[in-house]
Amino acid sequence: MTADAATMLELDRIDTYRGPAQILRGVSLGVREGEAVCLVGRNGAGKTTTIDSIMGLLPVRSGRIVFRGRDVTRLAAHQRARQGIGYAPEDAGIFPDLTVAENFQISHWLSRAAGDRGVAGPRELEERIFALFPEVRAFTGRRGLHLSGGQKKMVAIARALALSPAVLLLDEPFEGLAPVVVSRLIEAVTRIKAMGVSVLIAESNLMNAMRVADRLYAIDRGEIIFEGAPRSALGNVEVMKTIRG
Repeated sequence: MTADAATMLELDRIDTYRGPAQILRGVSLGVREGEAVCLVGRNGAGKTTTIDSIMGLLPVRSGRIVFRGRDVTRLAAHQRARQGIGYAPEDAGIFPDLTVAENFQISHWLSRAAGDRGVAGPRELEERIFALFPEVRAFTGRRGLHLSGGQKKMVAIARALALSPAVLLLDEPFEGLAPVVVSRLIEAVTRIKAMGVSVLIAESNLMNAMRVADRLYAIDRGEIIFEGAPRSALGNVEVMKTIRG
């Protein structure tokens, strides 16, 4: 995918290793402005490695990562976050001994200490969180250790939005959750898009991906094997065979 005025995020033939093992092999994908894109594949296919590469948690051996027209391939993770790339990890990353409110406060304090401009103030941040996840209001005083899986996902997504990202990376946001909670998070992604934030989701379940994605990429053994409309994936024998194993 070539960069254009509407492209927020582009990966251009990136190779990434974990230790001596090559995980990603020439991965290219793009996310346009206001778009939700899903990267679908089995466990171990390279989804999380792709997300970690974009965020700067793993170094890219070759290729380029371009965000809003700027090459960010060699920037540190915190620099990418300040540029406008938000991230909610698969395990949510909630501080277990802090309350939900304190988890949000840390994000705000870090942004103030870094001198970031354009981030939400405490009141604006609270309004944004409760508008997206009104149910969070009921457990802001609860410690992270005592949150359910779905509650942790909500807090992780809301915390990522605290820095006003242009692109939000969600790693397996629906994994292990009850169907009703999955539907709630899919609704939230739709609202996040309406806020003008582009979304890239790593997802194992094709049916979940089809409910939220404008476009879909399928990955297997570290290589992109499909790009297109979600419905088109259903008619692709190779994609269905690969995803279902």
